[in-house]
Amino acid sequence: MKSRTLSALAAASLAALTSIQADWPQWRGPGGQGHAGDARLPAEWSDVKNVTWRTELPGRGWSSPVIVGNQIWVTAAHETLASEEEKKERLKENTGSQPLVVLSNVRIHSICIDKSNGKIVRDIPLLRKRNPQWVHKTNSYASPTPIIEDGRLYSHNGSYGSACLDLKSGEVLWTNQDLWVMHENGPGGSPILWNDLLIFHMDGSDRQFIAALEKKTGKLAWKTRRTGEMNKNPQLKKAYGTPVVTRVRGRDVVISPAADWLYGYDPATGEELWKVKYGSLGFSIVPKPVVADGMVYIGTSFMRPQLLAFDITKPKPQIAWACKRSVPAVSSPLLVGGEIYFVSDSGGIVTCLDAKTGKEQWRERIGGNHEASPTYAGGRLLFHSREGETAVLQPGRNFKVLARNRLDGEHHASAAVSGDALFLRTDKALYKIEGQ
Repeated sequence: MKSRTLSALAAASLAALTSIQADWPQWRGPGGQGHAGDARLPAEWSDVKNVTWRTELPGRGWSSPVIVGNQIWVTAAHETLASEEEKKERLKENTGSQPLVVLSNVRIHSICIDKSNGKIVRDIPLLRKRNPQWVHKTNSYASPTPIIEDGRLYSHNGSYGSACLDLKSGEVLWTNQDLWVMHENGPGGSPILWNDLLIFHMDGSDRQFIAALEKKTGKLAWKTRRTGEMNKNPQLKKAYGTPVVTRVRGRDVVISPAADWLYGYDPATGEELWKVKYGSLGFSIVPKPVVADGMVYIGTSFMRPQLLAFDITKPKPQIAWACKRSVPAVSSPLLVGGEIYFVSDSGGIVTCLDAKTGKEQWRERIGGNHEASPTYAGGRLLFHSREGETAVLQPGRNFKVLARNRLDGEHHASAAVSGDALFLRTDKALYKIEGQ
């Protein structure tokens, strides 16, 4: 009787927390570009300064927080390591040489945290997979960020599957575990929503496609194979990117970076509208495209990363300019005003370019190793390093560091912003940061 009462109270509490309007509904915020320009955030913080609460989370995951009303949601994986014998047998299929984590079982959960006090309200199992694919040791089994819309949370986790959660009842409305590719290093791309469709990438070493599920039922709406010719090496065919939808010449187009090619698709049908070759090797794509003023900016990721600017106003998009210096393989660029900023994976070299021409304005070192994508909030640029430091920079054509703030733990997830509060997930905890 007591447990039933507690469950009812938890459900009532969860329902009371839910709001229709999401504050930070997807990876990189409402527009998917990493912007929260009006937030009034403190410039300085630490574990003991301007921290309203700190909450340790169960499980492990690099997904970024998403926020609706007074709810914060993250995903995390509960992992059961494979035995040495199982690991040896499973890795016979591995075509690469990366350091890997191998499990015998994984459960992917969605966790709800009360935004006001940091208490965990719900921990709901979404998906379970026995003998899941391995992941790279720097990845997690819950790296893709879910997306919230109209009281539902949609989680996509590559070959582990997709799920839809009702935020009021806590009921998992549907799951789909029918789509499969060999990720090699684990899934990384996050989903997007367009009308009644959940759209995501599935680019493995064995097969490569983009797909859409009906968001009401989880059934496959369309699936489109990548048509661009790629390197024969299976390791160079994979990608972990996230698409965006933008308006191009009077119609919505899915902008979709994959290995060696940038594609444009009709979001309603999955029809390929165009594709443009990068001009050099580009694979294991991770950064999310930035879109503005008829231009798309993408990172080509590993081996010889470039930042490419595409003019998408033409019938067939063309590369407008390319930058090869200190371009990251993992984190996304950040466009603010007429400048685009990015930070190198290692060494923490931040570059500022003129977004239209690609001309370098400055290139300076802030230090650290970077995987999380930067954030523009409260009129400042925030770069979050794996060492747990956030360097706060002034935007513009002159380099200026305003503050350096360190937390206990590593930043793999990107930040979220709600109201005048910043939410940072480290590998150890979730923090709410605001002026005290």
